[in-house]
Amino acid sequence: MLCAGAALLALSSVQTASAAEEPNPRIQIAILLDTSNSMDGLIAQAKSQLWQIVNEFIAVKKDGKRPELEVALYEYGKSSLPAAEGYLRMIAPLTTDLDKLSEELFVLTTNGGQEYCGKVIQVATVELDWSPSNDDLKLIFIAGNEPFTQGDVDYRKACKAAIAKGIIVNTIHCGPHGTGVSGKWKDGAELADGKYMCIDQNRQTVHIAAPQDTEIVRLGEQLTKTYISYGAQGQAGRARQAAQELNAQSASQGSYLQRQITKASPYYRNTAWDLVDAMKEGKIKLEEVKDKDLPEEMQKMTDEEKTAFVKAQAKKRAEIQTRISKLDAERKQYVAQKMKDLSKSGEDTLDAAMIKAVRTQAGQKNFKFE
Repeated sequence: MLCAGAALLALSSVQTASAAEEPNPRIQIAILLDTSNSMDGLIAQAKSQLWQIVNEFIAVKKDGKRPELEVALYEYGKSSLPAAEGYLRMIAPLTTDLDKLSEELFVLTTNGGQEYCGKVIQVATVELDWSPSNDDLKLIFIAGNEPFTQGDVDYRKACKAAIAKGIIVNTIHCGPHGTGVSGKWKDGAELADGKYMCIDQNRQTVHIAAPQDTEIVRLGEQLTKTYISYGAQGQAGRARQAAQELNAQSASQGSYLQRQITKASPYYRNTAWDLVDAMKEGKIKLEEVKDKDLPEEMQKMTDEEKTAFVKAQAKKRAEIQTRISKLDAERKQYVAQKMKDLSKSGEDTLDAAMIKAVRTQAGQKNFKFE
């Protein structure tokens, strides 16, 4: 009996430890953008709508857990890309570094080339570090305007290979619905359990101003001041953050606002260069950081003063994030009502198309939008 009891206790301990170590669910999205000559409008939409797309996941949970969000980016169809590699390039692997993703988007340019949809889907399916779990949400979004059939990789085989790994392929045709159907964009999506959508890549995104906007932006700018750069990546990380603030501002008023909302979310993390995030996630201990790797104002502090300073910045950040999140919830209600009052016409923009598909496909994997 004692042996049996001990065995049960041991089994219970293992199960408890296993449950505690169970990783958070993951949402992985690969965005494949056509960067040929006619796609300037598509790239402009991607730049201005990145933060809006990310913010769609702030309220998502699965089994009470907030998922990890990873985004990858490819470009294809540009003549300056290597022909031997199918005129395509991985810009960013699946990553949680949203500033790096934004940085890469803002240096994208377009020129003529060959658009090989099958090839870029095949490469993204094989090359990226996709989750092996069928419970995670794995999505490819490919956007472009040329026939889906171009190139020596059969799009049908590429799409079937993707869904065989649990990766849904959504196709976004930049142009009329019928042209996309005849060009096999719809067929490609259906082969991989995806959604076929059409957008007007040259359409300007409508930003609905809300009473909360000014305060959200003010708080977001205050939030930026709570970051403490450290280590080898400190200066570069801080500079990248500042550059993406300017990029979002230059893209549109709505993009800058949405970026501030993202910064208040769990998806905006900078553990590689920010001391507050790194310590919060247990990536580093303050005593391990050399004085020369700290900001100048911290280098002459005592150990106690350093600890107090980091704690104060962390507290301030958390308070600001809470205030932004509350304002964002109020803003969403206001905008939802305004949207009802507007008569929407024409095709979707990139963010609207992606968000519609994600909501449906996430629901099929038991992700809940709260």
